[in-house]
Amino acid sequence: MGQPAGLSFEQAPPFAAPLRFFLTAPLFLLAAAVLIASSPDALASRWTPQAFALTHALTLGFLAMSMLGAMMQMLPVVAGASLPSPRLVAGLAHVSLVAGTAALMTGFLTSRPAAFGVAVLLLGGSFIVFLGVAGTALMHAVASVTVSGMRFALAGLSITVLLGMVLALVHAGGRLPAAIQTGAGAHAAFGLLGWVLLLVIGVAYQVVPMFQITPAYPPWLSRWLAAVLFALLLLHAATPALPDALATAIDAGLAGAILVFALVTLWLQSRRRRKLPDVTLDFWRLGMASLIACVLVWLYAQFVPAWAASTAYPLSLGVLFIGGFGVSVVNGMLYKIVPFLAWFHLQAQLQARAGTIPTMKDMIAPRWARLQFLVHLVACMLVVAGLAWPHLLRAAGLVLALSAVLLGINLLTAVRRFSRHGGRYR
Repeated sequence: MGQPAGLSFEQAPPFAAPLRFFLTAPLFLLAAAVLIASSPDALASRWTPQAFALTHALTLGFLAMSMLGAMMQMLPVVAGASLPSPRLVAGLAHVSLVAGTAALMTGFLTSRPAAFGVAVLLLGGSFIVFLGVAGTALMHAVASVTVSGMRFALAGLSITVLLGMVLALVHAGGRLPAAIQTGAGAHAAFGLLGWVLLLVIGVAYQVVPMFQITPAYPPWLSRWLAAVLFALLLLHAATPALPDALATAIDAGLAGAILVFALVTLWLQSRRRRKLPDVTLDFWRLGMASLIACVLVWLYAQFVPAWAASTAYPLSLGVLFIGGFGVSVVNGMLYKIVPFLAWFHLQAQLQARAGTIPTMKDMIAPRWARLQFLVHLVACMLVVAGLAWPHLLRAAGLVLALSAVLLGINLLTAVRRFSRHGGRYR
């Protein structure tokens, strides 16, 4: 396997820089699973302390953890933007993100103001370091649709972090007035759509054709989708002050853009040139199906006001988007990124000839990755069903815990094989 065209690996950071993020992410997925299994009431409402802790275990501990690691790898390789002092930046951002997420979860679960204060300091420090370095790198990056998607995603992350810090300080004061609930909605929208979705879209332009052997995304989509989504998201933040008809039209635009991305991705995957089984493809298809389900849930709410006003409506959107889409797609990307980086760094360090080091497929046994996908799929179905039948949530948490453990073991398998063949992490 040679170096993929269009990529520059000469500036790639040491393997240890992104790897620390990837290996930590399953631990927070496990923490989320424990919360579901031990507190089935966590999904009784989006406003419970357990729901806040669970949400941030997934969004900060799993999704952001994985995505920061991926961006630290992709910025030099895909965008041609070198990161200054990658080991130091990765170390500071990683430690602060781990400790800050743990402090924030503790704050939600215990209502201790000091925990929120610590979380604001640590998470603020982590994201300031990352945003400063990544933002500077993207300013000097070679223009491409992936770079454009990353720039919009970084803007979405900046807004998310700012709103989140304000909300955490308000929580520390022990009150949540109605106006803050509006801020919480904007925080969630920018975090999920402006950060997670836009980064996945930007990364998809590169990794779907490269790793899944599909045609490229059509130019009419890749050139405009991220910008349109971000513009609609800015308008969406103002919807509380807009007429209902205009607010609905903005939401319809967001739903339509999300639906187009999901359908085009599935269409490209159906045209892939290599028809061999690929567990990453299954994770992505589950993620795209979950996005489509989100749009259908939103559409149903437009015609059934009682459903739109129920607690089940936002919970359904959150479960489908965070768990069904975000966790699935990031999980699938980890099965490509970690084996690829292990293979690449071995190749670069040992300058070995073909056959003397493991291939990408050898880094993680396909049957174990397939098993983890099936467990993850069952967990997703149980969580969704648990919204209607809460007695299923304890089982959902236990199955999700098994999925997190299997993911961690599989990633460690690639690392162990990297070490056995003499790989160096720094």
